[in-house]
Amino acid sequence: MKNPKILFAALLLLGATACGRHTAENEDAAEAAAPENLLYGINADNYRTETGEVGNGETMGGILNRFGVSAVVVDRLDKASRETFPLRNIRAGHKYTAFIHEDSLYAPHLDWLVYETSVTDYVVFGFHDNDSVSVRKDCKEYTLRRTKKSAVINSSLWGAIMEQDLPFALAAEMEEIYQWTVDFFGIQKGDSFTVIYDERFIDDSVSVGIGRIWGAKFVQSGKEFYAIPFRQGGKIQYWEADGGSLRKQMLKAPLKYSRISSRFTYARKHPIYKVYRPHTGVDYAAPKGTPVHAVADGVVIFKGWGGGGGNTLKIKHPGNLQTGYLHLSGYAKGISKGTRVSQGQLIGYVGSTGASTGPHLDYRVWKNGTPIDPLKIPSEPAEPISKENRALFEFVRDRIMAELNGDVKPEERITQLDSLTLPDAAAAPVAEGQK
Repeated sequence: MKNPKILFAALLLLGATACGRHTAENEDAAEAAAPENLLYGINADNYRTETGEVGNGETMGGILNRFGVSAVVVDRLDKASRETFPLRNIRAGHKYTAFIHEDSLYAPHLDWLVYETSVTDYVVFGFHDNDSVSVRKDCKEYTLRRTKKSAVINSSLWGAIMEQDLPFALAAEMEEIYQWTVDFFGIQKGDSFTVIYDERFIDDSVSVGIGRIWGAKFVQSGKEFYAIPFRQGGKIQYWEADGGSLRKQMLKAPLKYSRISSRFTYARKHPIYKVYRPHTGVDYAAPKGTPVHAVADGVVIFKGWGGGGGNTLKIKHPGNLQTGYLHLSGYAKGISKGTRVSQGQLIGYVGSTGASTGPHLDYRVWKNGTPIDPLKIPSEPAEPISKENRALFEFVRDRIMAELNGDVKPEERITQLDSLTLPDAAAAPVAEGQK
């Protein structure tokens, strides 16, 4: 038998790729010289393997001792792995695999022990001649599958995702894309969405998350909102069908995963004082500690106790706009009066300070000093698709919309957003920034 350690080292030199590597679903590129039974990058045909799970209270030292590794070598491994993966970080329930070979006298020797830190990531501990050790981190290869899914919403976006057994990450990604455009607190039964995305699989069966979203259509109250990916200004963003940016001057809301418990009104019965008084803001009920984000670029003009509003932040924005965030449990690190904040930046956490019956955020907006309903603020979009990029954008848009609204041939799909060219390059040359 060839020396398995030498073979493994040669494989690392010949074919190792970085964590996050993947293969296309139908890719037929297996290397003829590569072993057929690679496990964690190790040729398992050269070993007897044993798998197990870390038990409650079990240590890596105890596991290794069972495989004949001495306390001296365990201590050496502990020192060698501190920067890569401290041995004390193993957790009960996580899987490990031992690779064992037998010498000429049939005595077992542990060459490798692989510990899975997650469903995708793992650490390989090596035990070599002269009691030397090695440590490396890696992750499993994954396959990308392009998927198109549609769903009708009965209660919420997250509810529809769960009902259709779609990846949970899809809801978070769609909220991220549409946070300036779709009112997720105003979703009604019958709203719907269609989305095209890459889903990652390991072992061809275990879903481990999603990759790029290649396009989406969200229908709210009969109005269609498209999201078309396109690179402009050096980065990929999402755009409306007409080339307008989905990004707006202000976010629709300063937090996620909550519900509106009270709206803007000049005659609300106060839950504590039991009298009718104006409530010139929107209350978002959410668990204590829920992150609160700045809805637009601006400067903090007030941080402190706001009486019945409890811990309060006020931010001044361009256009004579001002926003307020009341009843906070605390402030984000680095936030103080005079601090410049950017749209989406963490500024505080939901709480129940001041005159409050439970954890929520009282969000307020003023225009020229006059309170306005935060749910009815017109917001200017960011810079649209430039004139020089218009033809190429429309080419991408038409392909994406055709796939969202029907079936297209695989060769007609948009599968990358770099080095794009029009079918008739002479009619519209590739714009700077698309190369």
